[in-house]
Amino acid sequence: MGIFNSINIAATGLSAERLRTDVIADNIANVSTTRTPEGGPYRRSRVVMRPRVEGPYWRSPFLPESMDNGVGRGVRVLEVQKDYAAENKLVYDPTHPDAIKTGPRQGYVEMPNVDIVTEMTDMIAATRAYEANASIIEGSKAMFQRALDIGRR
Repeated sequence: MGIFNSINIAATGLSAERLRTDVIADNIANVSTTRTPEGGPYRRSRVVMRPRVEGPYWRSPFLPESMDNGVGRGVRVLEVQKDYAAENKLVYDPTHPDAIKTGPRQGYVEMPNVDIVTEMTDMIAATRAYEANASIIEGSKAMFQRALDIGRR
């Protein structure tokens, strides 16, 4: 492992969490969007992340293989998915321009499947993860600075 690996790993977390907060903000902004270019109400988006794994790595002979998760390389965003599994909410508002005109759901409007409480909880988690990664970078910088100070003496 190189000297800057901890900073590089934390930087991947910073990038992923920034994208996650952007997607959450987009969900919150579209909480009442009933008409999209694709048709129908807005669908909640979510970020799918995976660990970055690159090539072979050195394995400790003292750690059982079942407990070895490999060397950390950070995280990468796999994709931003739309949530089609969750049902849209139905709100009765016959005066709304997007209200259903006929059938048993007449007068109801399909609203996005965005829940503000869930989004705010996810936003808090993403913010805390971002802060943790920033703290890792600050701690690494302080450690490197102390090592340089020791080397000067």
